[in-house]
Amino acid sequence: MDKNQKINCTVESCVYQDSETARCTLQAIQVQPTQDCKTRKADESMCGSYECE
Repeated sequence: MDKNQKINCTVESCVYQDSETARCTLQAIQVQPTQDCKTRKADESMCGSYECE
């Protein structure tokens, strides 16, 4: 992974989201499958690192 890669995030309720830059403050995130979802679209995955403020 490129050392300058950024994780963009607009989920304002997440404790790791920086509202000024719209970026995740974590070095890396865990992406997990959404249970019982087989749409073949972006909703099949979710951020497993999410924590509510």
